[in-house]
Amino acid sequence: MLNNQVPVIPEGMRKMYDDWHIAPAVRAGDFVFCSGVLGTGADGSALADPADQFDAVFQNLRHVLAAAGADLSHVVEMVTFHLDLQADISAFTAAKDRHVAEPYPAWTAVGVTQLGADAIPGARVELKATAYLGS
Repeated sequence: MLNNQVPVIPEGMRKMYDDWHIAPAVRAGDFVFCSGVLGTGADGSALADPADQFDAVFQNLRHVLAAAGADLSHVVEMVTFHLDLQADISAFTAAKDRHVAEPYPAWTAVGVTQLGADAIPGARVELKATAYLGS
């Protein structure tokens, strides 16, 4: 693997890697680069309630990070993509504050017109993150 890049494939996400040729995350040295995660439930569909969906985004990110030996405290940067940034930013920020503790990561929120190639109807936000596992 180039530069010690290792794909991170959590339990239940092998199909994403095999079918879409996308790693849920890649570990490169002390960094873990996570692909975008959505607020989906166990069945893979987007949760209808926005607050539940936003909590699920962080739970799903936690699942990916755990497979790489990391957790939310290792996240140094987040980028979120919102279908309706103005309408959802307060509820999303509340969810973020329930899941992410100090020291807070850098965060960029972007309004977009489409998420994940519209593969998951009802998804309102997609979150990608970078974690650092060094000292």
